[in-house]
Amino acid sequence: MDVKIQFKSTLASALFASTALATSAFAANCPIKVGVLHSLSGTMAISETTLKDTMLMLVDEQNKKGGLLGCDLEAVVVDPASDWPLFAEKARELLTVHNVDVIFGNWTSVSRKSVLPVIEELNGLLFYPVQYEGEESSKNVFYTGAAPNQQAIPATDYFLDELGVEKFALLGTDYVYPRTTNNILESYLKAKGIAEEDIFVNYTPFGHSDWSKIVADVVALGADGKKVGVISTINGDANIGFYKELAAAGISADDIPVVAFSVGEEELSGLDTTNLVGHLAAWNYFMSADTPENAAFIDQWHAFIGDDARVTNDPMEAHYIGFNMWVNAVTEAGTTDVDSVREHMWGQEFPNLTGGTAVMGVNHHLSKPVLIGEILADGQFDIISETDPVPGDAWTDYLPESAVLKSDWKDLGCGMYNTETETCVQIKSNY
Repeated sequence: MDVKIQFKSTLASALFASTALATSAFAANCPIKVGVLHSLSGTMAISETTLKDTMLMLVDEQNKKGGLLGCDLEAVVVDPASDWPLFAEKARELLTVHNVDVIFGNWTSVSRKSVLPVIEELNGLLFYPVQYEGEESSKNVFYTGAAPNQQAIPATDYFLDELGVEKFALLGTDYVYPRTTNNILESYLKAKGIAEEDIFVNYTPFGHSDWSKIVADVVALGADGKKVGVISTINGDANIGFYKELAAAGISADDIPVVAFSVGEEELSGLDTTNLVGHLAAWNYFMSADTPENAAFIDQWHAFIGDDARVTNDPMEAHYIGFNMWVNAVTEAGTTDVDSVREHMWGQEFPNLTGGTAVMGVNHHLSKPVLIGEILADGQFDIISETDPVPGDAWTDYLPESAVLKSDWKDLGCGMYNTETETCVQIKSNY
């Protein structure tokens, strides 16, 4: 046999064997596993169960499109049961037992803080879909919900500028998100000329049910005739008792308006909204948004869940955006490797359901519009205010220690860069 022909034959056989081996090795990584870390029981199940269902829908839809990198996606669902330490255990289980490629999950900041050390230790990747207090930027987390400058600050401005509120009741559940957000808002309000004695702050435990005294204290705040407004960072099923007490006390939105940061369509679907008409919520999405993209999303949701009465909400849109950005980043990277995917996430763009485009910043936060919605009798929201997309700010400008910080994982490789000392410092804990 001719030596050249024999060489070509041998080379072809080697290449075929190498390709087959690579294909076999790649196939061994199928399916691509998507971890779903949401409470399906306990006080936060009222909010988080729907997000689990949303992830199942998104995974199902992607599989119908042909999967990802030649693999089917498999959703791996665990229930941390509204137990904050259990979130860390379940995150570790997802990464070390189930070997998931990515995690979508958490609602409360205390659960996210519980998961964070595990995600960073094991170099996992978490997409966090809920509004939060900011003051954080981890290289292992993409924050697809609102930072304070995309929800809390604009809502406060609406109270000040549009409703003429002069006294503020900051009511929250007792954990890191409400406390940090209210620290920011207290500083912001004082800078706007609101006196310290005109700011009432109160925290209650998860699942709190007796709101009579707190509502009475809020009413008393306006005894001098000044306009009072409530900014609510109450989370979970405690909202049911709070709004019921407002109604029982005969308080309307004209008397004392409430703007909520953790109450959306899902929470209202379990309430009698008759007496809540006119109260407000601030989010980046409402189901009532009139766009073709939103109509298609709602139709997809109803078809998947088999119930046309089921509502959509803001954290669902955040998962929708985050999941599709992750799919696109994985496709561009050609791998689910966390470090590679992260680099392809910076600058990812995907259409918002309310119109316009979400963009992922190098600080791992999205640019998103800010919407103020007014509660309607049917449990939906009339969108009464909407901004252009606002870039999420990991570190607030309204706390002195944070105003000097910036996050840039692309060029600075740092989530907590001090612009005065020009040094990267360790991320601080919010506990």
